[in-house]
Amino acid sequence: MGGVFTDTFKLLSKKMQQRIWAMKWEYFTPVQDQTIPLIMQTDSDIIVSANTASGKTEAAFLPIITKIEDRAQKELKALYISPLKALINNQFDRIERLCQHCEINIYRWHGDVGQSHKNKLLKSPSGILQITPESLESLFINKTGYLKPLFQGIEFIVIDEIHSFLDSQRGTQLRSLLSRMETYTRVRPRIIGLSATIRNFTLVKQWVNYHRPEEVKVVEASDEGKELQYSLLHFPAGKEGKIPLGLFEDLREVTREYQSLIFCNSRGTVEETTVTLNRLAEKEGIQEGYFAHHSSIDKAEREYVEKRLATSRTPQSIVCTSSLELGIDIGALDLVCQLDTTFTVSSLKQRMGRSGRRQEDAQILQMYTTSEDSLVQSIAVMKLLLEGWIEPAAGYPVPYDIAFHQIISLCQEYNGMTWSQLLHILEKNAAFYKLSKQDMVNLINHMVMTEMLEIVPGHNEYIVGLEGERLLRGKDFYSVFMVALYYEVYCGMRKIGQLDKGVRFDIGENVILAGKLWTIKDMDTKKNKIFVQAAVNAKKPKYLSDPGKIDRKIAETMVNVLCSEEQFQYLDAKATECLSSTRRKYSMYHVSANQRIAWEEREVLVFEPFAGTVICNTLIWLLRAVSGLDIKRRPSQIERIVLPKDVVFSDLIDRIRNRVWEEADLVLFIRENEWLVTRYSPYLTDELQQKMHLKSELDLKGALDFLESYQFVTISLTE
Repeated sequence: MGGVFTDTFKLLSKKMQQRIWAMKWEYFTPVQDQTIPLIMQTDSDIIVSANTASGKTEAAFLPIITKIEDRAQKELKALYISPLKALINNQFDRIERLCQHCEINIYRWHGDVGQSHKNKLLKSPSGILQITPESLESLFINKTGYLKPLFQGIEFIVIDEIHSFLDSQRGTQLRSLLSRMETYTRVRPRIIGLSATIRNFTLVKQWVNYHRPEEVKVVEASDEGKELQYSLLHFPAGKEGKIPLGLFEDLREVTREYQSLIFCNSRGTVEETTVTLNRLAEKEGIQEGYFAHHSSIDKAEREYVEKRLATSRTPQSIVCTSSLELGIDIGALDLVCQLDTTFTVSSLKQRMGRSGRRQEDAQILQMYTTSEDSLVQSIAVMKLLLEGWIEPAAGYPVPYDIAFHQIISLCQEYNGMTWSQLLHILEKNAAFYKLSKQDMVNLINHMVMTEMLEIVPGHNEYIVGLEGERLLRGKDFYSVFMVALYYEVYCGMRKIGQLDKGVRFDIGENVILAGKLWTIKDMDTKKNKIFVQAAVNAKKPKYLSDPGKIDRKIAETMVNVLCSEEQFQYLDAKATECLSSTRRKYSMYHVSANQRIAWEEREVLVFEPFAGTVICNTLIWLLRAVSGLDIKRRPSQIERIVLPKDVVFSDLIDRIRNRVWEEADLVLFIRENEWLVTRYSPYLTDELQQKMHLKSELDLKGALDFLESYQFVTISLTE
């Protein structure tokens, strides 16, 4: 660990050195010692991968401010892009503190910032701008006359939590917007990406700079030296998956004296857990020790909760979903709890990193499981985390849906484009350069046919058509991810949050929201509003959501756990007993990790591929294709494929192995509700929708290799 008197310190400007003294820093963190020289002494793009609370933000901005401090008063010099408005608000004070005495303005631009602040930036661009991808999109659409003076001086783009953008529609949109920005900048801005969970650096380098990925530098700070303390307690769920009271009682005991984050996998579980823990605390005479936090709670309520925990001098806890997984500052936490398994190793790493932020503190994680599947998956995820493995970024393949969106945005930005201009910009765009030119031609022609675009007679220019205008004028055009429909929930004039419109609610029904109990007293279905009053009891609300995909590596590790005799010291007695019970049939039938079993139950055959979500789905479509049967997936965290009991499973496997397959062969066997649907995919041709699905949701080569790699055995459980 370096000290402030090292060569790194001397690279910074006098004003920055004075700030460091004023902040009473005693040393740089390892990531700062590695990153600052790279920003100061090279012209490279840089990816910084280091643990939460390792000082990544300062590692980026100390040298950036040094580089721009003499010129940032007259031009906008740096962009800070965040996936969350809350993270922008969080980081504002942090960056502003670094800029003291430099006369550098820091601006925020998102939906909650007043127009007067935005107008000030547009009138006289300078300093550093913090922005989300959606707000950046709005600039290209609504402020076209300001784009040149606003962007021309930008030299740095800092992307926080860059891993959250790599595999998504939103990340493809962001990459497109950054490419479009280069039309206005005098120099290509350097990209500095920050994350705690990146492993596939080859793809990340390509995402950052597809022209010269080999020139992108990587700073990967080690996690070694940080003490991890973790344990897992098992409480079997009751009827209909109900969480036993004993789990909540233990959770209360564990968190009583600590500032804690309690992560749940659904918004409904967050609400149930918050209410139950507060009831237990009230029995001890403690009011409001636990607060709910998730995306369907009103922003003002969430901000109140964040501030309350950050400033509280007494032990309090937030019960949350992934809404607090990223680095929003809520003060020093003592403990992180996880209720049932995370679906990714990356998620668990992010969540663990929320505790032990002080240098001398350990990261403490208390896990709970309520089912056999959750227990086995929790063990597998923890095992991979300890081995240093994280899901590699895969990217967002064939993004025709985002191309559709960006074509409308481009035509609005330029107020019309010729055919050659439009194709040229798309071909040079970092988000779309891999897409087939013929497919892009077909997409543009289709957009004209469907009146998304219109050709101006005599000018041969493409402008936004009537149907395109309908989309463009919609309040949600700036975002490219799916937006669910919700009821807005009010108690009097106070907005509490949202309830899913896909779930039925009735007047008189009691629900939990924002950790409180409510009775629905009125509903306005035309205005999508529900009015509530306080209640004394209620049930947890339902929200419709997709848990996401399980990586093949996690599934394979689960098999290894089930087929081994390895003992895990961090499990309690009930978890150890449950694991032994779950392993019993695997040891009884001498199942090895290189076998995959079809279990013959009383009425059906249940095949456990342990191959991850994408290969599991591909196997279902292959099995339907060779059998003609209505083969289904059993809803479960471990993918299980259900077949009729009278099929000869080995014959089906042989029939798949002995045939030459093309992806198109499986199209007829994909059910309507199984097709990939994104925000803008319904506006594409059937052919392009099909290409998107086949590249995102199907892995034919992986499935066929899987069938060649394992021995498949049918075992009867009824004899």
